[in-house]
Parts: sequence; structure tokens; C-alpha cells
Amino acid sequence: MDEKVLKKKFYSLDNAGVLYTAIASSRMSTVYRMTAELSEVIRPEILQEALERIIHRFPYFQVTLKRGFFWYYYEHTEIMPKVEEETYFPCKIMRQRQGKTFPFRVLYYKKYIHVEFNHSICDGSGGLCFLQTLIIEYLKIIKEIFPENLEKAMDIQAAVDPGEFEDSFKVYYEENVPPPPSSKKVFHFPFDLLDKGEYLLLTGFVPVKPLLSLAKSYGCTLTQFVLALYFESIQEYIMASPMSEKKKRRQRIAINVPVDLRKMFPSITLRNFFISLNPDIDLALGYYTREEIIEQIKGYMGLYMNRKNISRYISRNVRNEQLIFLRIIPLWMKKLFMPLVYKRYGERGYTSGLSNLGVITVPEELKPYIKSFEVFPSPSAESRLKMVMVSYDNTLALCFGKTTGETVIEKIFFRKIRQMNIPVKIETNKR
Repeated sequence: MDEKVLKKKFYSLDNAGVLYTAIASSRMSTVYRMTAELSEVIRPEILQEALERIIHRFPYFQVTLKRGFFWYYYEHTEIMPKVEEETYFPCKIMRQRQGKTFPFRVLYYKKYIHVEFNHSICDGSGGLCFLQTLIIEYLKIIKEIFPENLEKAMDIQAAVDPGEFEDSFKVYYEENVPPPPSSKKVFHFPFDLLDKGEYLLLTGFVPVKPLLSLAKSYGCTLTQFVLALYFESIQEYIMASPMSEKKKRRQRIAINVPVDLRKMFPSITLRNFFISLNPDIDLALGYYTREEIIEQIKGYMGLYMNRKNISRYISRNVRNEQLIFLRIIPLWMKKLFMPLVYKRYGERGYTSGLSNLGVITVPEELKPYIKSFEVFPSPSAESRLKMVMVSYDNTLALCFGKTTGETVIEKIFFRKIRQMNIPVKIETNKR
């Protein structure tokens, strides 16, 4: 496809993008962060040059949000994004609806490169591809190293594949598939919220091998083991809380787990292509041991993590977007009721979130210059605490994003890891 055609293209938002654009606010910005720590202080002029070298390879990212009568859409712009020094709290809202802001920002601070994405443009898979491509180009310029194996980064000399910006939800949508079961009311953290726009980050770095070995001893995956520890931590908090025993027994804990659909469908899109599952434990059935929680998670994932069941979530999301009464409602009305609908039916169904972006690999020649990766979820008012896990160079980063100053859950969680004789190195932006 001709590059000029791509640059003139209008991009409709996928169904996840439609939702994230409508609900964005200073409290719930729908912006997530990806961070790389390099071995040397960042040179902003080189970072800007690297960004300008790669942006043509991501035409779907070089866009601004435009307002239609019924929906927002993205339009390509020839304006170049500018790198900025980080000066404020992370993941602040992007004023996209004013039509003057890119759906991502590139920041730097000392040895750190941060790329923040509005979730309306891409999910973690697309975001990581962009970040890795940017870092490789930066190191090409500054170190004159030209790796042949780019791992999961883009070859900026290659032609853009239209599949990279397709709406895969619509490609793999099946009609007449029944919707998934509706969510139930669950426990939510009672912690006080920070002021609007404030967001705290906390990361625990742990060695992968001993944690993975423990997961295998319990007969589960690393993700399932970390998820079980998180369930266990929240359960311990509830049991130690001053609420009555009767009220404790009424609590249900659910943790939102995004599923990358590229592992199930042959898609190469950089846009959103995921659904979320909500494994849970019901304390009305009694206290859960670690082994019982792991079996609960494994049973849930075994039941729901298959293509037939996943198709129910895809079909529900696309079908909702195609409802005739929703399509004909003017945009200004959608902006009023969609945040209310999301608050009622979205975050109502889970206590917190845990996303695993897997193992990040970089070209072997560049490893000495890249120390770590971290990924932080977008802020949320209802789920005041969420976590993302990502591993690089035999180290697992367990990254919490919080709209509360309370630290009790993380303390319980990391204490459990230390009690298994696994060291934890804590870093935070809290001052």
C-alpha cells in the first residue's frame, strides 16, 4: 500500500478505543506507561531524532483525535511529536478531545525513557513494539550499533502492513454467539483517593528463576502463581480488617486479567486486541489456602481460556458498538452516559487487575545498555490499585499503579514473596 495513501487515511476507533475515549477524565485518564532504564543519562536531542526516524513506520500513531457527529475518529497529521522532560505525575490525562494532542507521549528523566499511551490507540502489545523500536533506534544513533535481529521491534525500512492497524475485533467477530455471563458485585478497596491527577507507582524487582521454580512446584504457571499471591494478599487484608465476620463472609474478590488475543487469533495488529477475564474467589465459601486459590484459578482459566468462549466476549463488544440505537445517538449524548455505564458495568465486576506482558527481549548487542523495563496500568478511581508484571533479563518487575496513598496490600504481597526466601528490590515515585 502506498505510504501517501496511509498518511491521508482516517482511522475509526476500535470498540475498546471508543470506550476509553468516552470515559477519560483527570481521575481515570486511560493512559498507561512503559518505562525503560538505560545505562546512561538520556540525551533528549538524540531521543527526538530517534522518534522522528521511526514515526513514519507507525502511521496509525501519528494521529490526532477528531470529532464526528456520532463518533470520534483518528486523522493522520504531518506534525511531529516532541519528546519532553518528565515534570509531573505519570499517566496524566491527554486532552485528546480538543484535537491537539497525540495519543501517546515520549518522556525522559535521567536514565529513563517513558512512553505513555492512551489506551484508545493500542494495548500493551502495540505499545511495547513502539517502545522497543524507539530504544533500538536511539541506541543505533548514540552507540552506532546496528543489530540484525530486531526481536519484536519494527524494521523501520520495511513497508507498513495494513494488518498492523486493522480492527481485529471486527475481523474475528462472529454473529449469533451468545454473550458471556454478566459480572457480580465484588469487594473494592475502601482506601482514600489521592487528589485528581496524582498517581503513585511502586515496583518490586524479583529474580525470575526462584519464583518460576516455586510456581512449578505448585503445578501452575508463573502468572497463575503471582495471581494467587495477589488473591491471597487481598484475602488476608479483608480477614484482618475491622469489618464484622458476617460482612467478611459476604465478600467476593475478582481480579481482572487481560488476555492478548494475538495468541489465539492470527492477528498482527498494533491496535487494541484483548479481552479481560475475571477469576474470583467467594469468601462465603470460607477461607482459601494458597493451594485452593491456585486450583480455583487453573479451573477458571481452563474453562474460559479457549477460542469458543473468547468469541463470546469479542461478539458482545462488537455487537454493542453496532446497536442501531447507539449508532444514531449524537456524540455529545454518548459522552454523557458512557462513563456512567462503564462505572456501573465495567469496574464494578473486579477488585483489581493483573496483566502479564510476558518476557521482553532485545537484540543481544544492546543488552549492556538497557538495564530494566517497567509497565504501569492506567489510573482508576474504582480499582484503586492494579498491577502489571513483565520480565527482562531474568528479572521480574511487579509494577503497581495506585490512585491511593495506602500501601497495605503491596506490603502484604511483597512480604509473602520475601517469606519464600526470594529477595525483592522496591522502587517508587512516592516522595
